[in-house]
Amino acid sequence: MVTVRSVTVEDAPQIAAIYDPIVRDTVISFETDPPDDAEMADRIRKTLPTYPWLVCEHDDSILGYAYAGAHRSRDAYRWSVDVSVYVHADYRRSGIGRGLYESLLALLRKQGFYNAYAGIALPNAASVGLHESLGFEQVGVYEAVGYKNGAWHDVGWWHRRLHPLDDDPEPPSVFSDLKVDPEIQRGQNSIRIT
Repeated sequence: MVTVRSVTVEDAPQIAAIYDPIVRDTVISFETDPPDDAEMADRIRKTLPTYPWLVCEHDDSILGYAYAGAHRSRDAYRWSVDVSVYVHADYRRSGIGRGLYESLLALLRKQGFYNAYAGIALPNAASVGLHESLGFEQVGVYEAVGYKNGAWHDVGWWHRRLHPLDDDPEPPSVFSDLKVDPEIQRGQNSIRIT
C-alpha cells in the first residue's frame, strides 16, 4: 500500500539516499556535496515545526519526498514558501511527485500561506511539466546564476497562488498544529504504484 505521511527523523537515511545521486550526478540541485544521514535528520528537525515535509512510502521504502520552507527570512515574506519535490530514480513518472505536491499544497493552503514558489535548474522539462500541470506559472529566470559540473546554469522560478490575496491576512499557522490532518493523504490517489 502506498502512503503519503509526515516525515520522521528516522526517514533521514532513505531521504539522503534519494537525494545523493541528484546532488552528485545532476544540476537539479545546486548543492555539490550530498548531505549525510545526520545532516538530513537535522534539516528535517529544523523544517517540521513550521513547514510540512511529506514522504511517499511503499512497503517500508521511501519513494519520494516533498517539503516547504521559508521563501525569504524577512517578516513580510512569511505568507510565501518555497517548495521542492524529489522522487527516487526507479519510481519517476508514477505520479509520486504529483501526489506529494497535491498533499503539500493542500496543507500549505490550510496553514494560511498565500504563495508557493519553486526554483528549477534549467533545462528540466519533467519538473517544469509537473509544476505547470499543478497550476504553477513561470515568473522569471535567474540567468547563469549557478556554476556546477563545469558550466553556468539558469534557474527558472515558478509561482502558484494558494489563496486570493487578502488586505489583512492572518499569519500562517505552524505545521505542528496540523500534523495529523487528513489533507496529508490528499494526493495518494494520484500515485500509481502496484
